[in-house]
Amino acid sequence: MFSVLLYEPEIPPNTGNIIRLCANMGANLHLIKPLGFDLDDKKLRRAGLDYHEWATVKVHDSLADCLGVVRPERLFALTTKGERCYVGPQYRAGDAFLFGPETRGLPASVRESLPAGHRLYVPMVAASRSLNLSNAVALVLYEAWRQCGFAGSGRS
Repeated sequence: MFSVLLYEPEIPPNTGNIIRLCANMGANLHLIKPLGFDLDDKKLRRAGLDYHEWATVKVHDSLADCLGVVRPERLFALTTKGERCYVGPQYRAGDAFLFGPETRGLPASVRESLPAGHRLYVPMVAASRSLNLSNAVALVLYEAWRQCGFAGSGRS
């Protein structure tokens, strides 16, 4: 239904949590190199528990390679420098969500390659820097899934 693209993820437990989230939502996860960890990292495995076998996870050498494989109908980038709140768009199946590395976010060149309406932010109090990556992915994916009537869940 949805694709999550992690651009140069750095922290294994965050990616492990996102693997588990994607497995439970039927979303595809795409990791864009370089990764800040090995895929067999113990912390990544622990955070993802036994969900690795249920998740679709692919690794790509670059963002361009990833987009060539995923070919999303629409790509949304999540960034503290976004111009539109994440609850604003009307999401649909086939949408993809791009998240940057934990310590530095998406590079300006990547952010600015997308239309302003596709650069989204999650509201926070003024003094905050950012949310935990896995929390941000969960917020956005669940909002998109909610808008799609929780398709595939067997419940609505």
